[in-house]
Amino acid sequence: MDGIEATERLCRELPNARVIVLTTYKEDVLASKALKAGAWGYLLKNAVRKELIDSIRTVHAGKRMILAEVAMELAEHAASESLSAREIEILCRVAHGRSNKEIATRCGISEETVKTHMTNILAKLHAKDRTHAVAIALKRGIIMALD
Repeated sequence: MDGIEATERLCRELPNARVIVLTTYKEDVLASKALKAGAWGYLLKNAVRKELIDSIRTVHAGKRMILAEVAMELAEHAASESLSAREIEILCRVAHGRSNKEIATRCGISEETVKTHMTNILAKLHAKDRTHAVAIALKRGIIMALD
C-alpha cells in the first residue's frame, strides 16, 4: 500500500491519530489526497530538523501544518476543475505514447470521444497540446512518473 492508503487506514482505525506525511513530492494533487486521507501535516523530506520538530509540535497542539511551498501549490490550483477518472486514464495512455485510435480501442469508446476528452483535459490543465498536458499532469502529481 502507498502512503495515502496507509494514512487512510491508520486514521480510520485510530481516529485520534495525527499523521504527518513526510515525502519528496510537493505536487498539489498528492498533498490534497494526503490531507483528504486524514493527514494533519504534509512535509517534504528535505525539511530542516527545526521545521520537523515545529511541525510535530504544531500538529500535536491540534493545528494542521503544511509547508509554504506546498500550500502555494495547493492554492494555485484550488479553483481548478479536477480531471475525471476517465480523463486521467486517457491522459495516462497519452503519456505512454498511445494514439487516439489505440486509446479508443483500449477503452471501448469512439475515437471522437477520446478527442472530446482530450479537449476537456487541455482546457482543465490550460495546456497547449497533448505533450504539455502530460508534462503538467506529471508536475502536479495527477499522473505518476512513467516506468
